[in-house]
Amino acid sequence: MHLQESVLTIARSDFNLLRKEWTVEQALHSIRQQSVGEEIIYFYATDEQERLIGVVPARRLLTAPLSQTLAEIMIEKVVTIPRTATVFEACECFVLYRFLALPVVDEDRRVVGVVDVSMFAQEVFNIAEREQTDEVFESLGFHVSQVKEASSLTAFRFRFPWLLASIASGLLCALLVSAFKVTLAKSIVLAFFLALILGLGESVSIQSMTLTIQALRFTKPELRWYASAFRREGKTAVLLGTACGLVVGTIVWLWRGTGMAALVIGGSILLSLCSACLLGLTVPSLLHALKLDPKIAAGPVTLALADIVTIVVYFTLAAVLL
Repeated sequence: MHLQESVLTIARSDFNLLRKEWTVEQALHSIRQQSVGEEIIYFYATDEQERLIGVVPARRLLTAPLSQTLAEIMIEKVVTIPRTATVFEACECFVLYRFLALPVVDEDRRVVGVVDVSMFAQEVFNIAEREQTDEVFESLGFHVSQVKEASSLTAFRFRFPWLLASIASGLLCALLVSAFKVTLAKSIVLAFFLALILGLGESVSIQSMTLTIQALRFTKPELRWYASAFRREGKTAVLLGTACGLVVGTIVWLWRGTGMAALVIGGSILLSLCSACLLGLTVPSLLHALKLDPKIAAGPVTLALADIVTIVVYFTLAAVLL
C-alpha cells in the first residue's frame, strides 16, 4: 500500500446502513438479515435519500431500549473522509480524531466505504520501522548505506564536507560581528543576549526544517504547495517571534532598564525567527526540487543561513536604533 493511493483502495464494503426512523428492534432485525463484518464498530444512520446523518456506536445500539429510534441515540456530528482523499490523509484523520473507524462518503454524503484503523496501521508501522534507522543517521548528515561497514577514511569523506558548512558560517558570523564592533561597544548588553538569539533562530529553523522534510515524503514541492506552506509557516513565525520577543524584551527592560535595547533585542528575535522559519521551509524544498537529498544537506545549510541572517538582523537593527 502506498500512502498516496486513493483511500478507496483500503475501504471496506461490509458496512451497515440503518434508517434514522427505525427503532432499535428494527435495526437489530435488519442487521441480522445483512452480511456483517467481523470488526463492526459503528453503524451509520441515513435519511430517505441514504445520505449519512449520524453514527450509532455498536455498544449504544446493544444497550438502548428496543423501542427507541436511532434518531434518538445516534451521534449527529459525524467525522467523514471524502472519497477523493488519499491513504495518507485518512491516516491524518485517525490521528486527529482518534476514532476506530471512519466512513468514506461521496459528494452527496452517501457512504461508499468504511476505513478501519487496523487496515493500514500495520503498513504504517512497517514504513516507520524501515525508515527509523535511516532517519537517525541522515539527520546527522549522511546515509546509512554510505557509512555502513565503511573505513574511517570513507566515513570522514562523507561527513567532513558538511562540517565545513558549519565552519564557514561560524567564520562569516565572526567577521560580521567584528564589523559591528562599534555598535557592540555602545551597548554591551547586546553581547549578553547574542547566544540566546542565535539559539532561538537555530531551534526554530530546525523545527520548521523537520516538519518540511516530513511533508516532502508525501508531497511534491510544487509552487501551489510551497505558497500554502509559506503562508502557514509565515503566520506561525510571526506568533513565535512575537511571543519570544516580548518575553526576552521584557526581561531585558526589567533587568537592565534600557527600553531601546529591549526593543532592539525583542525586535531582532521577531525578525530572526520569521527568517528562520522560512529558511527551514525553503532550503529543504529547494534541495528536493533540485533532486538533492534534503535529509543530508538541509541541516547544515539551514543552520548556517539562520545564523548569518540572525547576526545581520541583530546588529543592523542595533546600529539603526542605538
